[in-house]
Amino acid sequence: MSHLIETLGAYQARDPAARSKLEVFLLYPGVHATIYHRIAHACYKHNLKFLARAISQWSRFWTGIEIHPGAKIGRRFVIDHGMGIVIGETAEIGDDCLIYHGVTLGGTGKDKGKRHPTLGNNVLVGNGARILGPFKVGDNARIAAGSVVLSEVPPDSTAVGVPAQVVRVHGQSVHYADDVDQINVENPLLEKLAAMSSRLEFVEKLLDEQYLKENPLDDHRNEVRAATKEKGEEDHATV
Repeated sequence: MSHLIETLGAYQARDPAARSKLEVFLLYPGVHATIYHRIAHACYKHNLKFLARAISQWSRFWTGIEIHPGAKIGRRFVIDHGMGIVIGETAEIGDDCLIYHGVTLGGTGKDKGKRHPTLGNNVLVGNGARILGPFKVGDNARIAAGSVVLSEVPPDSTAVGVPAQVVRVHGQSVHYADDVDQINVENPLLEKLAAMSSRLEFVEKLLDEQYLKENPLDDHRNEVRAATKEKGEEDHATV
């Protein structure tokens, strides 16, 4: 019961649309999926695998959220909206995590035993993100919406893109799950493209200067054309 009250409080803290614990308890599919999973996981640990899977499949039908009974989930776990979420058998989720609809905590199909990711504490996973493989996403990490994460994510960092790249946050403790911000993140790929574009413009300028040095006549012709064009525009304006 204490776990449930904590979870309802976490939904109220992170969802501005949540007006009361009663509303969250009765109407939020993420809460229902978590409750069903607690029951299914208990059956799974007692080797009642068929019953556990039956409960999880009913939960999937009822909520649109698929959590394998073998997955381990910590306290105050918040699922926002939730439709389309898939959490694999060997996935582990720490305390105070927040994930959005369309998220997959899955495997690559190549691993044995531990096949799914482990989320540390206070991790935020944006909508549509895919985290695939038996690695860890560190405490206080943030996975941007639509990212595909295929390797370990350090603590206090952000993963962005397809495939995801990591942007470290140095010397500062962050609480991304509390901030509930899954889109305002730096994209290292865009930064690299901007740097390449700037360098390309610089190289083009050098090539133009070199060409004009070797072909001064072309430069003179360009100046004559520009002067002629300006004179023609002035005569047209006078008329």
